Amino acid sequence: MSDPRIAKRLLDSLSTAVLLCDTDLRLRYLNPAAESLLAVSHTRAIGVPLEEVLVEVSENSSSALQETLHSGHPFTKREAHLRVGLREIVVDYSVSLMHSPGEMTQLLIEVQPRDRLLRIAREEAMLASHQATRQLVRGVAHEIKNPLGGIRGAAQLLERELPDAELTEYTRIIIEEADRLRSLADRMLGPRRLPAVRSVNVHECVERVVGLLAAEAAGRISIVRDYDPSLPEIAADPDQLIQAILNIGGNALQALLENPGEQAPVLTFKTRPVRQYTIGARRHRIVLRIDIRDNGPGIPAELRESIFYPMVSGRAGGTGLGLSIAQDIIHQYQGLIECESRPGETTFSIFLPLEKTS
Repeated sequence: MSDPRIAKRLLDSLSTAVLLCDTDLRLRYLNPAAESLLAVSHTRAIGVPLEEVLVEVSENSSSALQETLHSGHPFTKREAHLRVGLREIVVDYSVSLMHSPGEMTQLLIEVQPRDRLLRIAREEAMLASHQATRQLVRGVAHEIKNPLGGIRGAAQLLERELPDAELTEYTRIIIEEADRLRSLADRMLGPRRLPAVRSVNVHECVERVVGLLAAEAAGRISIVRDYDPSLPEIAADPDQLIQAILNIGGNALQALLENPGEQAPVLTFKTRPVRQYTIGARRHRIVLRIDIRDNGPGIPAELRESIFYPMVSGRAGGTGLGLSIAQDIIHQYQGLIECESRPGETTFSIFLPLEKTS
């Protein structure tokens, strides 16, 4: 391609980030996709050492680049973790040598972000697994409920025939435990009524939850509100939204109350719009994001991948149904709940499409 203007237009149009480095590993060129990826302008990046804007987290990438400079052999890495400023991204990248007679030797680095594709794959797998597990749990709940009525009825009949009133203590235990199991089975089956969908101001739902949690906390924790008042109303059942937010917020409150740390416990509710966001395989023009964040001990690493599965709980007395039910509710509106957790900060994010869905 002889016309450099055409070559520049092609590079500017690529979604792949393209960088050129000299033999000292200083940046000499980056296209707009690379500027966006590295969050740096072309004018500020030129001449800057590559390691100041892009560095591989777990390995010494500089030695691999130097090896390509000396040997001329290209290489490709899949799902590499790179640190860009203060954030970490997952990419595929390829490195090759550019050398022509009479021209300066340069390294060509092509970087393709993988975060979005990995997140889509992870969400699809999580939703499919969650739905299959929920169907299994509902089937088990039905099988539990069927004999419970007979057990309870038999205990009541036995109670009437007992000659000693003191023996009714045992039949009372049978009846109470049967009722407890029936209540648990009902929770496993989930809500039975159809949602009453109407236009809802999501902040009214959040405020209802905040009021309930504040009453339960009785001043033992601080609750922070960080709302975006410009958010439009959403078509949903307000009772269902309140239930989903309360299930998450209630877990956060219990984590803060049961595990007091050195810092003052804080529970934060934050709402924001997010543009061009992908949920599953569908890209939405704009979605509503509700963050519920606490500064508690965090979720144990071994539970993070399964926290939304039914009957999985990090609390001794928990049933493991709250988050599963919340995920079910949000999924009814083509939404999703995600979780990020580390010691000192756990955030559950609810994503709900704001445009009408068919």
